[in-house]
Amino acid sequence: MRLVSWAYTKKYNIKAMFDQFPFSPVIFRQIKEYYFIYTVKWNPADPPVRRTDLEEMEMLLNIELGTFKGYQQRKAFHPHAKTSHS
Repeated sequence: MRLVSWAYTKKYNIKAMFDQFPFSPVIFRQIKEYYFIYTVKWNPADPPVRRTDLEEMEMLLNIELGTFKGYQQRKAFHPHAKTSHS
């Protein structure tokens, strides 16, 4: 999966688009020193979004923004989760 684009929205949220879900904007919010998914505006033209997809999206955005260290330090971090950067 690849992060295609991202931009700040109202109240410092981030709207991101990913190549595997091109019609479903993902809204992130900041908590402490990292970003997490607040909601996915899922479009039926895209495949269903799985939990592993959500985790990968969070990792990709936090890597992009330089907040991955904070993301790794959260309680729910699963070090076995992988990202594919291709």
